[in-house]
Amino acid sequence: MTFLNEGEWDRGARVLGGVLLLGAGWSLVSGTLGMVVVGFGAIALITGIAGWCPAYSMFGFSTRKATGGHCRNCDISH
Repeated sequence: MTFLNEGEWDRGARVLGGVLLLGAGWSLVSGTLGMVVVGFGAIALITGIAGWCPAYSMFGFSTRKATGGHCRNCDISH
């Protein structure tokens, strides 16, 4: 991973939403709709854990706070 572009609140919301969607897709919704819900849940969970969203990267968007370090990916200040 070369660039984290999700803030802490964004990552938490994605992980929580992903878990809820995975649970709903497996237990509450059946058929094709259930598979779609599980797919969205998996994407949300994976991007939340990784801290990187491909769509954010495509549009140059980020919810991560600036760290003040020497580069935008690290927390080390020199």
